[in-house]
Amino acid sequence: MKKFIPLVLFVVLAVFLYIGLEHDPKKLPSPLIGKTFPNLQVEDFNTAEIYTIQDKLQGKISLVNVWSSWCVTCRAEHEMLMQIAKTNSLQILGINYKDTKKDGNIFLTKLGNPYDSIVFDQLGKLGLELGVYATPETFIIDQQGIIRFKRIGELTTRIWERQILPLISQLKNSTG
Repeated sequence: MKKFIPLVLFVVLAVFLYIGLEHDPKKLPSPLIGKTFPNLQVEDFNTAEIYTIQDKLQGKISLVNVWSSWCVTCRAEHEMLMQIAKTNSLQILGINYKDTKKDGNIFLTKLGNPYDSIVFDQLGKLGLELGVYATPETFIIDQQGIIRFKRIGELTTRIWERQILPLISQLKNSTG
C-alpha cells in the first residue's frame, strides 16, 4: 500500500498541473469589470495639474493604458497604441505607472505620444486601485465611466480587431 502513495501523489499533482496549463494568465477575470473606474484625484503628467480622473472619462469611450518607460512589453505595444490614436475612434488616457517624468518623457519623445492625456502615477496609487500588478494593462471605459474590458499584457492587432473594436461598436450603438 505504501508503494502506491507516491504514485497517487504524482497523479494528483499531474492533474493539477494539466488543469493549470489550460488557464491563460492574461485572461484573469477582473472584479472591476462592470464597476465604476476609481475616481481619484490624480496629477497630470505634463502640467502637474490635479484633477479628478472621472472628469476626463465621463461622456467618452476611453482606452486607459497603464505603462512605464522601463517596461519592455510597453515598448513593444506602443506602435499599436500609435495606430489606434490615428483612428480617433476613442479617447486614449495613459497612466504612467511607477516611473519618473524624465524617463517617461524620453520614452514618449523616442516613440511618439498616442495619449490624449496622461496621469502621472509615480507612487502607484491609481494602479493599486485598479489592481495593476504588471505593465502594460489596458482598460476600456464606457461613456458612464464603467470598466467594460481589461487586458493584462501587450495589446495586439488581433485583440484590437477581435475584442476591442466590437466592444467599442457595441458601446457606441448602445447610446444611439
